[in-house]
Amino acid sequence: IILLFIFIFIFDLILTGYTVLPSEFHLKGDYMVGGLFNVHHDGNRVSYGRPEAIECSSQEFLLSSYRRFQVMRFAVEEINNSTDLLPNVSLGYDIFDHCSDSHSFPGIFSLISVNSSVRPYDNLSTMSEVIAVVGTFTSQGSRTVAPLFMMDLIPMVSYGASSSIFSRKQNFPSFLRTMHPNKDVIESIYKMLVHFNWRWVAFLNINDDYGNDGRDVFMEMIEDTDICLAYTRGLDEKTNYTPIFKQLETQQINIIIVYAPEWTAEALIMSAIEQNVTNKVWIAVDAWALNKRLPKLKGIKNIGTVLGVSEPKITIPGFKDFIYSSKGQSDNNNEEQQKLCNQVCNCSGLRPENITNAESSFSFAVYSAIYAIAHALHNTLQCGSGECNRNITPYPHVILKELKESKFTLLNHSIQFDDNGDPLSGYFSIVFWNQSGDAEEVGFYKFDPLFDFFVNDSKIQWYENKPAPSSLCSIPCDEGYKKKTDGPHKCCFKCEICPEGTYVNTTVDPYLCIKCNDKTEWSSEGSTKCNRQVEEYVHFTETAAIFVMIGTWAFVGFTVAVSVLFAINYNTPVVKSAGGPMCFLILTCLILCSISVFFYFGEPTDSFCVLRYVPFLLFYTVCVACFVVRSFQIVFIFKIAAKYPGIHSLWIKYNGQWLFITAVFLIQLLLIVFVYSFAPPKAYSITSWYSDKLVLDCDVSLKMSSFSLLFLSLLCLLCFIFSYMGKDLPKNYNEAKSITFCLLLLILTWVVFATIFFVYSGKHIQTLNALAVLCSLYSFLVWYFMPKVYIIIYQPQKNTQQYFQDLILSYTKAISY
Repeated sequence: IILLFIFIFIFDLILTGYTVLPSEFHLKGDYMVGGLFNVHHDGNRVSYGRPEAIECSSQEFLLSSYRRFQVMRFAVEEINNSTDLLPNVSLGYDIFDHCSDSHSFPGIFSLISVNSSVRPYDNLSTMSEVIAVVGTFTSQGSRTVAPLFMMDLIPMVSYGASSSIFSRKQNFPSFLRTMHPNKDVIESIYKMLVHFNWRWVAFLNINDDYGNDGRDVFMEMIEDTDICLAYTRGLDEKTNYTPIFKQLETQQINIIIVYAPEWTAEALIMSAIEQNVTNKVWIAVDAWALNKRLPKLKGIKNIGTVLGVSEPKITIPGFKDFIYSSKGQSDNNNEEQQKLCNQVCNCSGLRPENITNAESSFSFAVYSAIYAIAHALHNTLQCGSGECNRNITPYPHVILKELKESKFTLLNHSIQFDDNGDPLSGYFSIVFWNQSGDAEEVGFYKFDPLFDFFVNDSKIQWYENKPAPSSLCSIPCDEGYKKKTDGPHKCCFKCEICPEGTYVNTTVDPYLCIKCNDKTEWSSEGSTKCNRQVEEYVHFTETAAIFVMIGTWAFVGFTVAVSVLFAINYNTPVVKSAGGPMCFLILTCLILCSISVFFYFGEPTDSFCVLRYVPFLLFYTVCVACFVVRSFQIVFIFKIAAKYPGIHSLWIKYNGQWLFITAVFLIQLLLIVFVYSFAPPKAYSITSWYSDKLVLDCDVSLKMSSFSLLFLSLLCLLCFIFSYMGKDLPKNYNEAKSITFCLLLLILTWVVFATIFFVYSGKHIQTLNALAVLCSLYSFLVWYFMPKVYIIIYQPQKNTQQYFQDLILSYTKAISY
């Protein structure tokens, strides 16, 4: 019995040592899914003198990609064990190590071949065994092999190719992807730049379809913003990083976006450590943001701060157990184990903890890609109630149709494609490489249902514990200053203050001082907006207005009192010598003129403007006409009547004075009606005196009004001539002196007003205008009528017929000598 047990034990050891385990790269099933994973990377390309088959084992091994490869195997096994998804249907796979974009075609041909030949099938009976393909990881690799799958509309679901070109369905009709395109990645980076107010950045990208497309999308996105691409450079395996770092220092660029896969990013960061590049912010994209190796390198903290945009860290339940169970067997490093791959490659000797601890980025993208294909197949086979319809042939183009329409939830994440085959929802994590060497999530950018960006600044520890660094070519201009471009970049500028009457709106155009509306707005030097001009006019309640109106009411009262006094003493020589009935016309016209004064106050309107000028201009003309007649009559009686008695008799017979006054009134009335019919006074705003105020006044056409003004001026001139001619007449008959003095005061009043008008245009010009009108009225009342009122009241002895006759007699004797 002991010998029997020994024999069985030895036989088991022999059997275990020489049994070849099933290949990880191939699994038989009812329906086959292809897989393309760059488990190795041809980072050190060798120039061959003749064609040679590439050996993936000779290339750099990518543990993170191998982990994704295992995720596909796990997903297939999980689906095959499911009773809900594809019940009683098994998925198989053929997976290839797509380690080279240009030398991995044998694996592709194997996937699309039919009976060992590769050609587009012209009927549905000649269809490749593979119903869909998962991969590839890189945009360059996808662009190389995708046309081979597109010609037969074999669904190609990529988990890593993010170039924008794959969204063009006319070129890639059966291409879908479970990770977001470059546009979404760049948008996340752009949001980060805006959040931290970084405006002066560099963009380093791998020099292939993926990197160049990312750079182009970034340049397009910042085109109309205040972010500048200060420096950009394509990277490859032969790049010399020394001049790049020198250029970054020369241009004082602190923010560096590295749009490259992990192997390129590793070379860049390691070179930065070696060359002692410090105090920079490195923005990693999802291809290397979760890199496990770089955060733990010695000296990584010296290069600055590393932030990144990554696919969210999603734990796949059961995956860890799957790895430990599949890798828990003995390590077989013999020649037979190394041939388990579909190519000649070395995928053995990996410990389970190495795989589970590897970078997990894009793992969920692989996982969801397999499930998307499985759901599409599930719908194609009309699966339900624990079975599927095996009589239905799942042609690739039918699977493609179902893929485009698929919508399901996987690990609490919605999986759905838009019209371009891109993910319809999801989010990116904003990560920070912390002091422990881990990619710590510090924010997110959600795409659906609402775009939402958030970063917890308190979780980020900047280089040397300093505040968040800035990256600007020029210091921002102070408020009220416009930018003036200084060099080829819009971020480099000088600042110029905006002058008065202009403002700068940085949200509209920070390079332009916008002019304010001259009629309604104002701004001081260095303004950021125009202010509405305050409307100003003389209110009835202002002190100056009250003072003038009291003076006007006093004038009206005095005028009425004089009229009453003259009426009582109507038959006395003083009243008769002053003009008799004409005095009452003059006094009445003066009262009517005073109406104009009240319309200089309050908010000007068109009707107010008319009433400011018409009553005064019309009735003051009548007053002047009366004084012309009075001064003419006095001179005529004492100096002309004796020589020309006939003219005197005609003047008396036909009431020449009243005819003259009536004619003057009608002429002025017609002139006013004519002028104001074509150019009536209108309310308008004065903006030339105050920049911050809008003075409301009346606009009078001087050109049109000049006719009536000239007519009034002509009357004043005649009145002055006649009154001056009678300056030597008897004292009690010498109204000529009073009229002359009134005219001189009138001229002085309006000369003073005109002088002020030309040097001052504020609201108080209206008060001065009203005061000038009132002074014009007072000049006649005070200097023409008040002396007569004084004689009537205080010197009645001089208001007798005998006294006047004695004066005339004395004057006659004097002139006879």
